[in-house]
Amino acid sequence: MTTTGNDSRSASPSLFARLEPRLASVQKPIQYVGGELNSTVKDWNCAETSGHGGPTVRWALMYPDAYEVGLPNQGVQILYEVLNERDWIVAERTYSVWPDMEKVLREGDELGPIPQFTVDAHRSVRDFDFFGLSFSTELGYTNMLNALDLAGIPLHAVDRTEADPIVLSGGHASFNPEPIADFIDAAVLGDGEEIVLRISEVAREWKSELAAGADFGDRTPRDELLFRLASSGAVYVPKFYDVSYDEATGQIASVEPNRPGVPARIRKHTLMDLDAWPYPAKPLVPLAETVHERFSVEIFRGCTRGCRFCQAGMITRPVRERSINTIGDMVENGIRKSGFDEVGLLSLSSADHTEIGDVAKGLADRYEGTSISLSLPSTRVDAFNISLANEFSRNGRRSGLTFAPEGGSERMRKVINKMVTEEDLIRTVSTAYSHGWRQVKLYFMCGLPTETDDDVMQIAELAKKVIAKGREVSGHNDIRCTVSIGGFVPKPHTPFQWAAQLDHETTDARLKKLRDAVRADKRFGRAIGFRYHDGKPGMIEGLLSRGDRRVGAIIEEVWRDGGRFDGWSEHFSFDRWVESSQRALAGTGVDLEWFTTRDREYDEVLPWDHLDSGLDKDWLWGDWEDALAAADGEDIEVEDCRWTPCYDCGVCPEMSTEIQIGPTGQKLLPLSVV
Repeated sequence: MTTTGNDSRSASPSLFARLEPRLASVQKPIQYVGGELNSTVKDWNCAETSGHGGPTVRWALMYPDAYEVGLPNQGVQILYEVLNERDWIVAERTYSVWPDMEKVLREGDELGPIPQFTVDAHRSVRDFDFFGLSFSTELGYTNMLNALDLAGIPLHAVDRTEADPIVLSGGHASFNPEPIADFIDAAVLGDGEEIVLRISEVAREWKSELAAGADFGDRTPRDELLFRLASSGAVYVPKFYDVSYDEATGQIASVEPNRPGVPARIRKHTLMDLDAWPYPAKPLVPLAETVHERFSVEIFRGCTRGCRFCQAGMITRPVRERSINTIGDMVENGIRKSGFDEVGLLSLSSADHTEIGDVAKGLADRYEGTSISLSLPSTRVDAFNISLANEFSRNGRRSGLTFAPEGGSERMRKVINKMVTEEDLIRTVSTAYSHGWRQVKLYFMCGLPTETDDDVMQIAELAKKVIAKGREVSGHNDIRCTVSIGGFVPKPHTPFQWAAQLDHETTDARLKKLRDAVRADKRFGRAIGFRYHDGKPGMIEGLLSRGDRRVGAIIEEVWRDGGRFDGWSEHFSFDRWVESSQRALAGTGVDLEWFTTRDREYDEVLPWDHLDSGLDKDWLWGDWEDALAAADGEDIEVEDCRWTPCYDCGVCPEMSTEIQIGPTGQKLLPLSVV
């Protein structure tokens, strides 16, 4: 971190001259060279050279996975662009390096090890003021530790000095950052666009005072900056909170601020008026192959469907739609700026946009006869209509359709509040098959609360009925249905945060039974694809999702034992996590199963109770009780509050927000396409 008197030290030197001779020794060296279309390289002291004056604030942004996964991440791209638009901020990107590059960095050269570097100007990550990491999954935690170590930043926040950046986490996983509390200096909950600028303003003021020789009393300069961030109620600083445990039960006894001026609860950030933030406006175009080769536009944020398993839907409330005109402008701009010929209209449930029909028709009209194709992600069964599907395939690209019933039986769908009947599903896929589609993908979960073997076996029966109906309405036998199954992981800030997770042995046994039943059917077996992951990674995700600060020792043990890229099946080792858990938790009275496969009671202090997502705890508990009642046969449904009166989840009054939806009455006018 820059703490010198006038903040004008020489620019952080480029490491590329040290890296370049070694690039031929690693796979996919292109991912480390930077220079992507629409990337930004700014002067290290841009505030001075731009004439803005004052100190420069510098961010190194990381999605803690490989370049091919990290570069398309919209969250990082948006923050990268928002920050770099300010002429007094430098923002650069870094990604997790593969083991071969890690070996190169650790071996180094005659100057010593080569530190973790940014891909934009190949500067050392340690030279920045902030090292911001975006976690969409908890399985990226070991990659964070590896990046810190490679950067020369002490793993533990308590060991960092004025020479180290502030390590800050964000993303969905940061709604419970307690498992990584020892390794981060701060965490941000919710939308990042506005808060990163507020943090930068605080840092800029602090750097100005520091340069002027300010006396911060009994606080070090580093602690002064952290205190200013924490006291605003906008940023969570774990070191300012003490956690105590009940020796008898192993549960958390309390989480309390340990100094005056620090709030008892930290609130999430909610960006209102998405039309005012049309990012990314300059999408990054990768040099190497990535997991998504398309330009994506987020058409709305938030979801109020009320699926009880869905953390993303719960923590991103309320719904905020982009207007049809803004969507159209973002699509046109993104195509021109990137050259992508596929556009994805993204959200948690894109077909729920109030003007999705007009959006689809307007865009299809605009790009008819061109190479531009449009796509929607997974579609709710009850939101699908053939007109919408036809608009998105008008240019001749007709990919498979994906639907997510989630639960195999109607009973399970009532438990999770996914109010889709078997008749709804059959009718929907029948319509698709009758209009020329040949491939449908169905997504389910295994291990949901109250689930039985029979609930899971109903997935096979449903898939067979889908194939039979498809053959009937299409008159063809080349109908395919792919069944994709993920393991359920209870998540914080959902009604299922109190639920016991199903053990991996039972999960695997149920999935094997289901697979065997599908394969044994001579009439339908060959037409049904079957994809699933075993239950072991889900157990570790569950540990990290609902863990407390004691879990940090496990993460460190795993990393020291070689754990990297735990989200990749070929790198994940369940045995390593189990053995590390046993060593790290020895003598604590808790174990891996304690964190995963036990039920919680209402009065238990949960690790994230001091982190406010806006959701009322009593409402969440009542919804959990409704789920159990639905499992016993009661007909209980929580409807979408976009179309019904408020049902008091707490978000809007707690966060001073409101649902923002159309229709606007506007139409997306066609543009001439160059």
